[in-house]
Amino acid sequence: MNLDLDYVLDFAEKLLQVASPTGYTQSAIQLLKEEAERLGYSTKRNQKGNLILPVKGKSSEKCIGLSAHTDTLGLMVRSIKAQGTLAITKLGGPIMNTLDGEYCTVITRDGRRYTGTILSVSSATHVFKDANTLERNEDTMEIRLDEKVRNAEDVKQLGISNGDIVAIDPKTVRTPSGFLKSRFLDDKISVAILFGMLKALKENACLPQFDTYFLISTYEEVGHGSSCIPEEITELISVDMGCIGLDLSCTEYDVSICAKDSAGPYDYELTSSLIALAQKNQLGYAVDIYPFYGSDTGAALRGGNDIRGGLIGPGVCASHGMERTHQDGVLNTLKLLAAYLTEER
Repeated sequence: MNLDLDYVLDFAEKLLQVASPTGYTQSAIQLLKEEAERLGYSTKRNQKGNLILPVKGKSSEKCIGLSAHTDTLGLMVRSIKAQGTLAITKLGGPIMNTLDGEYCTVITRDGRRYTGTILSVSSATHVFKDANTLERNEDTMEIRLDEKVRNAEDVKQLGISNGDIVAIDPKTVRTPSGFLKSRFLDDKISVAILFGMLKALKENACLPQFDTYFLISTYEEVGHGSSCIPEEITELISVDMGCIGLDLSCTEYDVSICAKDSAGPYDYELTSSLIALAQKNQLGYAVDIYPFYGSDTGAALRGGNDIRGGLIGPGVCASHGMERTHQDGVLNTLKLLAAYLTEER
């Protein structure tokens, strides 16, 4: 099967530029809906806003689900301070000290957008003795707006209010050496991989072995993205980032196959099947355990769905911070998905 890596990377870059903090994914989902329909697929959405793409397979003996999430980390306006800066609350779990000095956009309920910078409340070394030592957290960080505001009333006149979404600049860069570095590769690189798989199925006139749903979830970063999935699904694989560091064997060049995360082990037979496919196709892969990790598969299991579950994805360095992966890891993940969907098992 011909796999178009350039399409995956180009589409990932495009998707990364669309702000979609968890709870505010409408624009990203619309982009994905339009791209799916351009590729020739029908789509529907559930009440959560998740995008669902059914693909007919050679057999209806069982039904496969592939899930990736387009929601990202972000912030929300907690309150407007007297001096005209914005107090914040986290959406998901960003590493807060990596946000110090980052550019952002505040999105109001009526669609107005205002740029700003996320800063420590002790932002100037010439003014604050603790500028270098103050812990960076929700209580010690704020947003400085790029508007002429001197007090809370000035900010309110802009239409900004508590509960407004704050999108963080992804800072996306592709390097000549094959790296893609950006915030929110978790999990937009995996969404792009699923769309690369959809493109390959169409262009190669290939059917999956079994009926398959491609699922794009919208609340994974807060734990309930794919908690409700089509009842026909009997086997669900989350496609999400592989972790790197400590005693983990995954690198940015591998497809990660997760044996266990914070919720417990993934299905033993399914995981073994994925490992066997990676070996058969001579892929760069790693099997690891992620003690501080959760996935859409875990959400689906907690939601009471009667499924076997697995987790794979490209290795991503510095998760929930300034993330980076490599095209080799992306391609290995795409190849494993192709083998899983189309090879007889």
